[in-house]
Amino acid sequence: MHSAPNGKRIIYFIRDKMEKNHYCIIMAGGLGSRFWPVSRNSKPKQFLDILGTGRTFIQHTFDRFAKILPKENIIVVTSAQYESLVREQLPDLKEEHLLLEPYRRNTAPCMAYATYKLMVENPEASVVVTPSDHLIMDDGVFSQTILNALDYADSNDVLITLGIKPNRPETAYGYIQANKNSALNIKGNVAYNVKTFTEKPSKELAEVFVNSGEFLWNSGIFIWNTKTIKRELESHQSEIALLFGEGSDFYYTQNERAFVTKVYEECKSISIDYGIMEKTEKAVVYPAAFGWSDLGTWEALYGFQLKENNTGENLVKCDEVLLRDVKNSVVMCEGEQKAIIASGLENFMIINTPDLVLVCPRDESALKTLFAELPLNELGKYQ
Repeated sequence: MHSAPNGKRIIYFIRDKMEKNHYCIIMAGGLGSRFWPVSRNSKPKQFLDILGTGRTFIQHTFDRFAKILPKENIIVVTSAQYESLVREQLPDLKEEHLLLEPYRRNTAPCMAYATYKLMVENPEASVVVTPSDHLIMDDGVFSQTILNALDYADSNDVLITLGIKPNRPETAYGYIQANKNSALNIKGNVAYNVKTFTEKPSKELAEVFVNSGEFLWNSGIFIWNTKTIKRELESHQSEIALLFGEGSDFYYTQNERAFVTKVYEECKSISIDYGIMEKTEKAVVYPAAFGWSDLGTWEALYGFQLKENNTGENLVKCDEVLLRDVKNSVVMCEGEQKAIIASGLENFMIINTPDLVLVCPRDESALKTLFAELPLNELGKYQ
């Protein structure tokens, strides 16, 4: 009669032990230049409340994972210049879990730093690696998906990436081809070994991908145990592995920052996708259905907000506007509000910030060109 309560205590003990070995690594070093001029080098997208929710992207990400695993197991890797921003916005983050990169070297060195440091703290850890600035629509489904993947990674030698079923031939995302002849079972959910990775295809190729039914969007969210990713780093990025592997006597000490600075000076720049995922034989894609967008551009925000809020042809975030014959445009005020009055525009952006006003076509290439030209015109301080 008393076996059930004892059994429950055993289950809770096992679950608690597993959770203590589950960690989250938030990558938060990006510049977010595609959201210029609201996003700046000094305060990029992940530290902004672009959606007007009262919480920034990185705060939403921290909150989301604090519901899935112990918040003291959350690690943030970011540029050293954003140290004060992270500490201000994430006061619950453990001091030793803020990893500061002295130079930008893309995501593979970022991941190596976090992996080799974490192995000093907990060599039995399984981790979920996530960008800091993505939008998740269904937190419940997301949480269960992450828990399923972490539990699977605890005892399997795999590198899992979450794949999102595409609903359009999007050219701004990477694609993962699933091997439909090689299925895995993750807590009752099907996953597949990976055939190929493709970065940002042409419109024509994206249409082929979507129509084939074999391709998923690459969410940039990964799950693995530290022992597996360490072996894959040593196998495919041995130079990076060697550099960070020499830090076991420096991590969690006052000499860590000096050691990391020296390593980053010598380290090459390469992404985790290209450096590991496209080379490994252990890549697994786990299809997910929690509603996702990286909201990486004004164009993506325009499409999302119009769909969610049904606000008509224009995305408007200003207190006072007078628009006449303005269609398919973005009108936004950031900071001190000013009245925006416009006429005769189609597919345009008007972005008002405290120190500049941007008026340009609603086109990512036009924005990219203007951003690149700023230093050439002695306006680099506005980047």
